[in-house]
Amino acid sequence: MTEETFERARRPEQKLQRRDAILGAARDLALRDGVRNVSLADIAARVGIHKSALLRYFETREQIFLELTAQAWGEWVAALRSELDAVAADAGTDPPARVADVLARSFAGRPLLCDLIAHTPLNLERNVSPEAVRSYKLTSLGAVGEAATLVQHALPDLTVAECTELVAALASLAGAVWQIANPAPALAELYASDPALAQACVDLAPRLRRTAEILLAGLIPSRSPESLRNANVRPAAAGRP
Repeated sequence: MTEETFERARRPEQKLQRRDAILGAARDLALRDGVRNVSLADIAARVGIHKSALLRYFETREQIFLELTAQAWGEWVAALRSELDAVAADAGTDPPARVADVLARSFAGRPLLCDLIAHTPLNLERNVSPEAVRSYKLTSLGAVGEAATLVQHALPDLTVAECTELVAALASLAGAVWQIANPAPALAELYASDPALAQACVDLAPRLRRTAEILLAGLIPSRSPESLRNANVRPAAAGRP
């Protein structure tokens, strides 16, 4: 369907179809080239419309990617549910290690989400309306909160607040470490060729898993008396390994 047809019809379903096409094009380009390298003109060309026509559906490039980030958060927490529910249903051996592994793989398996997380505070939230930021924040905070509740079901000795702290920290780290783990091809070749730069080569999933294990090991011992009172946690529970 051509842009001329959309102009003439203006039906709501056609507008939604065009918005979805724009979001899909931005997603494909970001996965291929990285978020920072995708311009508004690139997206318009991929959809087959002029840039001015694209701006009838989205105010800015940043609004497009902010909506993609909100979608990615929803997809992430939906996928997380089944794995964490399985840990909660069968504690088995070392539930904290299993939760750490699930969380690490949940981010490592979603490169677009990780890339978008890094760009969100740097630029995606800075060229959109306050209403757009508010809508996004409600979605992202809701996803983190839902994930924290899932973690707490699997690790009932923790409070929801502690699980929220864990998930939020890993999400921020995932965004930062993904950028390091995915350098430009020329830099990747440099790091691989020079033993002195070996530590510049980072594998995302193991790094996230190790960090999650450290955080989980420290959450209960680091509780303060005030946090115990606020969370209504018994001191005996706080002393468990």
